[in-house]
Amino acid sequence: MARNKGYLQQVEVLGLADRGLSIGKDPDGKVIFLEGVLPGDIVDAKVLKKRKGYYQGLPERFIKLSQSRCEAPCQHFEDCGGCKWQDLDYQRQIIEKERIVRDAFERIAKTKVIESFPILPAPQIYHYRNKMEFSFSNQRWRTKKEVISDVEVPEKALGLHPPRFFNKVVDISECLLMPDFNDQIRNFVRTYSLKRNLSFYDPVQHTGYLRNIIIRSTTLNQWMVIVSFAYDDQYERESLIEAVLEEFPEITSFHYVINEKKNDTIFDQEVILAAGNPVIVERLGNLNFQIRPKSFFQTNSVQAKQLYDVVKSFADLQSTDVVYDLYTGTGSIAQYLASECDIIIGVEEIDDAIKDAKENAKINGINNAHFYTGDVKDVFQDNLLREYGHPDVVITDPPRGGMHEKVVEGILQASPSRIVYISCNPATQARDVKLLSHQYEVQKIQPVDMFPHTHHIENVALLRKK
Repeated sequence: MARNKGYLQQVEVLGLADRGLSIGKDPDGKVIFLEGVLPGDIVDAKVLKKRKGYYQGLPERFIKLSQSRCEAPCQHFEDCGGCKWQDLDYQRQIIEKERIVRDAFERIAKTKVIESFPILPAPQIYHYRNKMEFSFSNQRWRTKKEVISDVEVPEKALGLHPPRFFNKVVDISECLLMPDFNDQIRNFVRTYSLKRNLSFYDPVQHTGYLRNIIIRSTTLNQWMVIVSFAYDDQYERESLIEAVLEEFPEITSFHYVINEKKNDTIFDQEVILAAGNPVIVERLGNLNFQIRPKSFFQTNSVQAKQLYDVVKSFADLQSTDVVYDLYTGTGSIAQYLASECDIIIGVEEIDDAIKDAKENAKINGINNAHFYTGDVKDVFQDNLLREYGHPDVVITDPPRGGMHEKVVEGILQASPSRIVYISCNPATQARDVKLLSHQYEVQKIQPVDMFPHTHHIENVALLRKK
């Protein structure tokens, strides 16, 4: 018996699981999900929770370390919540991600996949993100090294939250997920704010002046900065913005927000242009996309091009095809495909995203893409189909929760010959594919690694009508 007083002994870690966890088994076959371990490790594990059919826990003692372990290059890796797998060799990361996708289709969809392609690795495994958000906090997280050395640390921090601690912030001097210029901006803002003795936000008491900073960039080397203040102090606000722009004249677009509510989201707030252009521009293929402070855009621009090329290949569009792009976001996929079909209709519930989609279509001279605002389950109905015709192809790219059942029913009733399903969650994608499987077969799947060193996985599936 390998279990003793809340412990599982000699647990072999078999692979990665969802949300950055790993899955292991003890010699008796008991399954446990663990944090802080990697495939190939053998550990004694402390059981924290017992669930039906499995356990959850933490490694208590490492008996053997995985051969796939490597040294994480980021100095903040042990404390920061931004990356989970910097200490896992990248080749093993993509092997595990590909396995997770295939397992989801085998275990959840329970349907045959005719052709399964190897995962597309990211061409850049560091400095690939085009957007990061960093928090100011007066409750600085003490790192493991600081706890051991028992040194005094400042109370203020600007950085990322450690896992499970919304009120604490790891003070970040470098972030390898975004181009280096991001570090220069963030570190300057921190130094300036400390010199001015500006107050950092307290997320528990909801006091303090500086809340967060969002930094966005494009492959055209355009940069946007958005600073959120908890209240307005015109002199300090203008002084900070002036100092940043004087130090970094390369910044294309500078905005600010006065956010007096308790949560940090800016989507319901007025974003005010302080200096520069109101937008930055990204280029995918031969198309330009204007990005505003609230715009959703694929966070890895370089890999987005590969993802969209997979979608285009799978869709195999003809010049006479009518295409519906569900959960279209800012319509970037719809516009990327518009030249390949007769007409494409995008549906998205976020009004600002549809405004971006329409404006970008106009900029790119695209006349056969039409965009509608509303919940997909309510808009993708007979009225829309009567106006534009039944789809030859449906493209769907829902959020992590997958498609609403009524959307699945709507697709079945619309009966397109092909469905291209893009997903950031293989489990909910496989669930939806199962609901479609009595009318559709899975022709191809193509995993795409958009986010190295994280648990996020993108997968594209092509379904053809039987």
